Amino acid sequence: MSKHLDMDLERLHRSLLRMAGYVEDAVVTAATALQARDPDGCARVIAGDADIDRLENEVQDECLKILALHQPVAVDLRRVSAVLMITTDLERIGDMAVGIAERAAVVARAPYVPIPEAIGGMTRRTLEMLRASLDAFVHLDTTAACRVIRADDEVDRDNAEIIQGLIARMQAEPHLVEPAMSLFTAVRHLERIADHATNIAEDVIYLVRGEMVRHHPEVLSPP
Repeated sequence: MSKHLDMDLERLHRSLLRMAGYVEDAVVTAATALQARDPDGCARVIAGDADIDRLENEVQDECLKILALHQPVAVDLRRVSAVLMITTDLERIGDMAVGIAERAAVVARAPYVPIPEAIGGMTRRTLEMLRASLDAFVHLDTTAACRVIRADDEVDRDNAEIIQGLIARMQAEPHLVEPAMSLFTAVRHLERIADHATNIAEDVIYLVRGEMVRHHPEVLSPP
């Protein structure tokens, strides 16, 4: 039984990483399309969301089969539970990428609105958090997971700064309200992606330590 469980857990691990690759590509493409005002990139992200949804269903089905067939306990049960939670966050990140792509398509049209320079830095930090949270899962690295959680404050500061600037622009130039609101929404989606990356990092800590750290910042210090 243990050998079959190990094989199924390894297959589950590979399936989750395949889904993560699709999601990361979607976020990168959407963010690039926003900066480049690229409607074709936007369309690719939107069309690709069905693949992410399909992979979510496949991973969740694998999790349920493992639970039913093997009735795992201890760390194996935590691994399956963590994968279920991470899969949900990845699917929502995919949805956020679609949201960015949809807003980027509006920004690409007239009237022209300048894209705040700070969005580039916020995008880089958000992608670093996403990649680091997934690396932490692969390597079971709680120290890296804690760094991801702490990095969310910086993205929140980026979000507040950019939103404030966009509100000022809309007040000064009412004819830019529509594209500026699309930028506003895209930035909020980036901030939410960082939140979901934080959730993944918290799930890694749960997997390794057996501790639920969400809403408990006092336990975030490395062991």
